[in-house]
Amino acid sequence: MAGGRRSASPAPAAVGGGFELLATDGKARRGRLLTAHGEVETPAFQPVGTLGAVKGVPAPWLEESGAEILLCNLYHLAVRPGIAAIEKLGGLHRFTGWRRPLLTDSGGYQVFSLAGMRSVDDGGVTFRSHLDGASLRFTPRSVVSDQRRLGVDVAMMLDECPPYPVSREQAAEALARTGRWAREAREEWARGGDGGALFGIAQGSVFRELRERAVADLTALDFDGYAIGGVSVGEPEDERRRVVEWTAPLLPATRPRYLMGVGTPLDILHAVEQGVDLFDCVLPTRNARHGLLYTRNGVVRIKNARYRDDPRPLDEECACPLCSRFERALLHHLMRAGELTGSVLASLHNLRYYLDFMGELREAIASGRLAETASAAADRFAPQPRSGERFPPDSRAQEVR
Repeated sequence: MAGGRRSASPAPAAVGGGFELLATDGKARRGRLLTAHGEVETPAFQPVGTLGAVKGVPAPWLEESGAEILLCNLYHLAVRPGIAAIEKLGGLHRFTGWRRPLLTDSGGYQVFSLAGMRSVDDGGVTFRSHLDGASLRFTPRSVVSDQRRLGVDVAMMLDECPPYPVSREQAAEALARTGRWAREAREEWARGGDGGALFGIAQGSVFRELRERAVADLTALDFDGYAIGGVSVGEPEDERRRVVEWTAPLLPATRPRYLMGVGTPLDILHAVEQGVDLFDCVLPTRNARHGLLYTRNGVVRIKNARYRDDPRPLDEECACPLCSRFERALLHHLMRAGELTGSVLASLHNLRYYLDFMGELREAIASGRLAETASAAADRFAPQPRSGERFPPDSRAQEVR
């Protein structure tokens, strides 16, 4: 857990061309990402709107919940409706109705997740569309250009995300290719003039020397921010956390640091303690649709029979639409009946929980109390192995009564 070593700047100083470091507590950082569409207080969680929207949660509701930045996926938007169509309609902000900062993933994750529908070569990736089989070509330069055409605030470079397990030789080959793509992406971005930020992505799987090499190569290219990629692709929790512990402290202190695709509240807490600033994950909304809810007293599996006649709000300290108006018994009924409203309310709640949790972490870092907050969170989500568990394996937490 983080110690009580606090360091706060007397006045915010912009560093890295778009990031202010406001305070530290141990390795943990309290900062602010500056973009043309507003500021993002960090550490921050990005809801995942793969297709331009979070499942069941319209943009105004996300804003009311406190979300300051949204993640969309370049591959899926390129497949449908297409980059040209979005550009013609005024760009991704106007198309989605999202008025705050936007980050787009480059399609590198689909190199992993759609392995059976793509081919990788030194020049880029050729996909077969998961919708109709049409060919789609991504290169390091084209994905940078496409993200500029969308008008996003943060663009990600194209990378090769190797699966787990993978041999050291295969991971090194993927890293070398990602390094070449990084140089091309940086050159292409520099040609486009001012506006927005381009993040590099450190790969290397679970091999420490490869992760260190990735950071050294990327930082030499002077990206606007840096991400840790290639985690949450099947590796055990202890391996994933070691990668974060090795990599995050090596990233430039003057630039934002982003851990891609992670994770549970305790995963996020661990990474914050290592100095990570930005996060994204589908877990809060995916778990919500399965009836697993996060609260300040632990997790609630709302489909369980014990909640059938429960008149209490889900979380008395939560101000989301679900908790401020409805009882657990109603949500239990809606989820058991398969009523769409139940999934929408549950998704809103879980996102609000994550966003509030990030606010707690920011306050704790600023006041030098992160260790205390971390201890309370660890107790709240103490794991309890459950045989035959149907929920995702990273949701094995003590259920609150």
